[in-house]
Amino acid sequence: MFKHPESVPSLTAQRVAMRRAAHQLFDNPRVFEDPLAMAILGEEPAAKVKSETGGSVHIRAFMAARSRYAEDELTAAIARGATQYIVLGAGLDTYAYRNAHSRLRVFEVDHPATQAWKRKQLDDAGIAIPSSLTFVPTDFEEQSLRSALENSGFQIDEISFFSWLGVTPYLTAQAALATLAFIGSLPAGSGVVFDYAVERSSLDPVEQMAMDALASRVAKAGEPFRPFLDPRALNRMLRAAGFHKIEDLGPVEIDERYFAGRADGLRVSAGLAHLVNARV
Repeated sequence: MFKHPESVPSLTAQRVAMRRAAHQLFDNPRVFEDPLAMAILGEEPAAKVKSETGGSVHIRAFMAARSRYAEDELTAAIARGATQYIVLGAGLDTYAYRNAHSRLRVFEVDHPATQAWKRKQLDDAGIAIPSSLTFVPTDFEEQSLRSALENSGFQIDEISFFSWLGVTPYLTAQAALATLAFIGSLPAGSGVVFDYAVERSSLDPVEQMAMDALASRVAKAGEPFRPFLDPRALNRMLRAAGFHKIEDLGPVEIDERYFAGRADGLRVSAGLAHLVNARV
């Protein structure tokens, strides 16, 4: 994963959380319900969300859709026997504090600096840390995902589900493949939802401009994008890693599933990113 400077939390994680919170304030009906989204931000970022009237509609839509997609697929995984939910690059994700499944253990994996910041945000907001949650502070330049999880009580022989949102654009291909290979080695029924950016060359000129603008913003935050992916090549990689059921949603499919018939213009921008659900 991206290596943050010591003691510096992820600025991108805060921006993502602000867009999830903005969705709660400005969009009706909501695609994704998160009653803790504003509280976990803290007073100053929450006030900024209100004053900015939600920011980019298309990016906000994608943030809402990918969180909804991950939690929908988590529910399906629980129905087929999943007992562990691993949130990779958790940022200010709030699922663990809304978890209604008493038998589900949640592991939040993130860089130590970002995780320490989150724990302060939780404390300041008065959000209790449930006994079903395990924090896994991990620097992936020093430790593998497998060893980090196993050292935190993760059971390798249980059906597990992973959300991996907003992370792959910052990874090398080698790091992404290593993570997928680990998840693909888990028991049948396990799975992962993640998002990825498509190859720039596959976009039209307007889409390229939008992607370049987004890449510029995150680079200024100190978290530059890494190489993008080709959907066909990704499908082959997933199958080679042990995944058998794969769903890859582009912007059109995301809009059809989550934003059809809306009168407020909330939708995902063409060419922005894809969502993938892959099952072992």
